[in-house]
Amino acid sequence: MRGELNMNPNGIVDFFKDLRNNTRMKNLFNRKQEPKLSLEDQRRAALAKEKLTASRKGEPWVAVLDTQVNPGDIRSGFFELDWNNEFIERLLDAGYTGETQEEIMDSWFRTIVVQMLEEEGIDSTPTTGYINVVPIDKGRSEVS
Repeated sequence: MRGELNMNPNGIVDFFKDLRNNTRMKNLFNRKQEPKLSLEDQRRAALAKEKLTASRKGEPWVAVLDTQVNPGDIRSGFFELDWNNEFIERLLDAGYTGETQEEIMDSWFRTIVVQMLEEEGIDSTPTTGYINVVPIDKGRSEVS
């Protein structure tokens, strides 16, 4: 039925049957709309892909997923970290210890914080506060 339309009733019915059975037309009208991801979801998906790629290559990987500051107490906040097993292995090889991955990450994170303070000439001796590590799931923790 290309190019011309038979105007008798059966011809029109046949035309629409052919149109309905056309695979390309079905695909055009039956496409499901993919839900659009927010920028944050896109960023996290990209990080998850990076982690997977690094893990498959046997490379260590760590990232900060989120950072929050308590508006009511500027001294209070948290970092949400994610890592792979290879990163933990690298930390163990470097001498970090702990019974869980979260404890090993806590020790490493404390070292990083102390180094940053010392580089800025700030006394790194704790006078108040603490670092709290809350496991979210395997390979992820919230540090506050």
